[in-house]
Amino acid sequence: MSSIEIDEPYIDRQRHELHRRTLTVVDRIELTPHMLRFTLTSEDLGNFVSASPDDHVKLFFQTKGGDREMRDYTPRAFDTEKRQLVLDFAVHEAGPATDWAQKAQVGDTLNIGGPRGSQVIRNVRNWLLIGDETALPAIGRRIEEMEKGDSVHAIIAIPDAADQQTFETQAAQTIDYIVRPVDQAADAEPLLKALKAVSLAADCFVWIAAESLVTRTLRTYLLENGWPKNRIKAAGYWTKGVADAAEKFVD
Repeated sequence: MSSIEIDEPYIDRQRHELHRRTLTVVDRIELTPHMLRFTLTSEDLGNFVSASPDDHVKLFFQTKGGDREMRDYTPRAFDTEKRQLVLDFAVHEAGPATDWAQKAQVGDTLNIGGPRGSQVIRNVRNWLLIGDETALPAIGRRIEEMEKGDSVHAIIAIPDAADQQTFETQAAQTIDYIVRPVDQAADAEPLLKALKAVSLAADCFVWIAAESLVTRTLRTYLLENGWPKNRIKAAGYWTKGVADAAEKFVD
């Protein structure tokens, strides 16, 4: 750790003991037209660990044919004392997670695993967060966990104006929503145009999560315009036309 300058951002990679848990739905709400929020509980959540807002847990589903499918989802919030975990589901392409979310009711169960680890971004007080509706749980959690003195500008693409969310935080926040149809979620242009309009301060850290090609386009733009690699963390949370595909853009 001595080689890391204190004023430079770095990623603190943490490993957690892997646990699999069976959770029970205790609350289900339609947060927005394209987002469902579930509160789940289990006594096994007393030792749940999620150190970073963009962590993920594995959700396990049984298909009609008896096969098991897995999907990655962000722990939107959790309370180890209450033994509760909150998960938000963006309702978009059909798949096992969306099918489960649309049908699940209080009393139903869900099997999860992890998080296996966390990547905690250190030495950052000024953030630019860019994402689509699938990144909203991670963006919302990160903003809400920020401290007084932090500042954040978020640019978020959503399917409908009614899908806007508000976040309570001690940080100074600016949220820009871009409304575009779901069938244009793999088009980078709306988010790229918004990014080009931003004046980035030297101490800003840029976090990006969206469809893989969109994320790659935004990251490439930043690098080609001289933005430091150590001030970007980018991930493709999904890939158009490919089931259960995610991509991390790591050098």
